[in-house]
Amino acid sequence: QVQLVESGGGLVQPGGSLRLSCAASGFTFSMYAMSWYRQALGKERELVAVISSAGGSKNYADSMKGRFTISKDNAKNTVYLQMNSLKPEETAVYYCRAVVANREYWGQGTQVTVSS
Repeated sequence: QVQLVESGGGLVQPGGSLRLSCAASGFTFSMYAMSWYRQALGKERELVAVISSAGGSKNYADSMKGRFTISKDNAKNTVYLQMNSLKPEETAVYYCRAVVANREYWGQGTQVTVSS
């Protein structure tokens, strides 16, 4: 079955960087777009970035442009999110998402805490 497993979260100081990973299994990863979302405590889940199946097309939420980079390694069945210049308000659980055969799948999430 489809499984998504995020990793790489943690505590980082304001202005710092983290790279998140999402390992996928159970489907032909190279054929599907992938996305990252985040959800802060008490807020709705929001889209962070999307990458096309081959990785050639990327889109970001406006507030992340220029600071976050999404990438995809189809040989490793993994999607990444490089986050730079992190802000305290970006503290959240970060999730990866896939839509396979018209059904959406989510990982369990990884906590990112931006604090001094």
